[in-house]
Amino acid sequence: MVKSSVDPACTRQFSALFLDYLGQKPELAAFYNQFPAIGNFGKLIQERRFDKVRRERLVRVLQEQYAGIALGEMSSHQIISLADDNTFTVTTGHQLNLFTGPLYFIYKIVSTINLAKKLGDAYPGYHFVPVYWMATEDHDFEEINYFKLDGKKYQWKSDQKGPVGDFVWDGGFKEFLKEVSAFAPEFFLQAYQSSRNLSEAVRKYVHHLFGEKGLLVVDGNHPELKKALIPILKADLLTHDPYTLATAQTQRLDELGYKSQIYPREINLFYMQKGLRERIEKVGDIYKVLNTDIQFTQEGIIEQLESHPERFSPNVVLRPVYQELILPNLAYLGGPAEVAYWLQLKSMFDHFEVPFPALLPRNFAVILDQSVDKKIAQLGLQDTDLFESVLDWKRKFVEHQASVDFQMETEKAQLSALFQKKGAEAAALQKSLQNAFEAGKVRALKILEQLSDKVRKAEEKRLEIQIKRRTDIQSFLYPGGSPQERTENMMRFFLAKPKLLDELLEMFDPLDFSYMILRTDAQQSAN
Repeated sequence: MVKSSVDPACTRQFSALFLDYLGQKPELAAFYNQFPAIGNFGKLIQERRFDKVRRERLVRVLQEQYAGIALGEMSSHQIISLADDNTFTVTTGHQLNLFTGPLYFIYKIVSTINLAKKLGDAYPGYHFVPVYWMATEDHDFEEINYFKLDGKKYQWKSDQKGPVGDFVWDGGFKEFLKEVSAFAPEFFLQAYQSSRNLSEAVRKYVHHLFGEKGLLVVDGNHPELKKALIPILKADLLTHDPYTLATAQTQRLDELGYKSQIYPREINLFYMQKGLRERIEKVGDIYKVLNTDIQFTQEGIIEQLESHPERFSPNVVLRPVYQELILPNLAYLGGPAEVAYWLQLKSMFDHFEVPFPALLPRNFAVILDQSVDKKIAQLGLQDTDLFESVLDWKRKFVEHQASVDFQMETEKAQLSALFQKKGAEAAALQKSLQNAFEAGKVRALKILEQLSDKVRKAEEKRLEIQIKRRTDIQSFLYPGGSPQERTENMMRFFLAKPKLLDELLEMFDPLDFSYMILRTDAQQSAN
């Protein structure tokens, strides 16, 4: 691959808050700890104290979660290393997408692996483990029950409810797997066919793809891990501290003109059982689990929390602090929305004395194959031109390439001046004639505008081959109207390039926040 890059702002894909964070706008300094520059990680290392009890618990849980998976030397070493005081993690998180889902899931993990490597080079006295946090407790099945490949949507239809990590293989899944088995790589099929549920399958295929690169997969849905969160969950249930703190922080961002990404609730918890994950709300003195008959007194819900912490599932407000409680973590890598909502949470971290990690955007990229890159070259497009709207590009292109001046600005000005001059002369004879000439000018200019439009359309017809090239490029970069990385599955390129992940690992730099353009052939951008 050949890499070039553009400023993220020119892509028109990112919020003002995200761009201002990357630009280290001074007003945002209070909303994070250390900006993710390589030199700042030394401070984060010194701040991050993670006691032996938590380290040993993490190792024990990971060994349990990886039971039944053949671990190589690398993975075994990574798990055991977490017991060492000089080992730290860098983490990304994501839903349990089928067959990896959209490309940016892969980009998240590659960015995280490369950050661990960079930190290892910069701080040789320490060891850094990249982690993928599986969102096994998520219950929004509609967000993860499909992937898109070459314009087609492959979907698993199921009536199962509750946390998606517990979903098992029903008739709908078997139909789905049968449809994709004609082209899906064997390791994917084996991961699903040899697993009891979705969380186990995702762990297996992620381990196959990235285990030898040092990546560990953590599932926070475990009673031993949840015990660490009990004090904060009590505060959420009884005094609503997370709500108060996150709301105040959000208000401060709002006052600076930034839009909120998440909206804290008085209680930021779900109650979770097999086939069930529903919000908890307090109504009077009773804690009710919505859409069920389950309810608790205050004493009852605290007793339930202490005896069964695994039944309480944090929402987006509490998940970040939970992650930082159970991992010796230095950095979180996420998309622009994730970076934005973490900025709403720092005061909550400070209140509960949990170190706030460095926030890094994952790497952003679009991959161009040889055919689309040829069209880009034929049109003479620069990298930044790729992110201009097709309508804006077409307007300028047709104006520049036109064989006839279809805008006729000079003629319009001359015609307007003629009517104005003759109208003034006629008004000397009869005042009402000036209005008649003004009306005639409007009609004449309208006719000229109609003729101009006809000539423009004729020019577009003459240039239709070039215009079609540009629309083809747009469809490749934005399939279905969304950025490629948020739409296409990795198999779009992996099936033809089995070394795709190795090339991405070579190209991605987690501390370079540019938007990458990756060309799969040897043709290099002229930029």
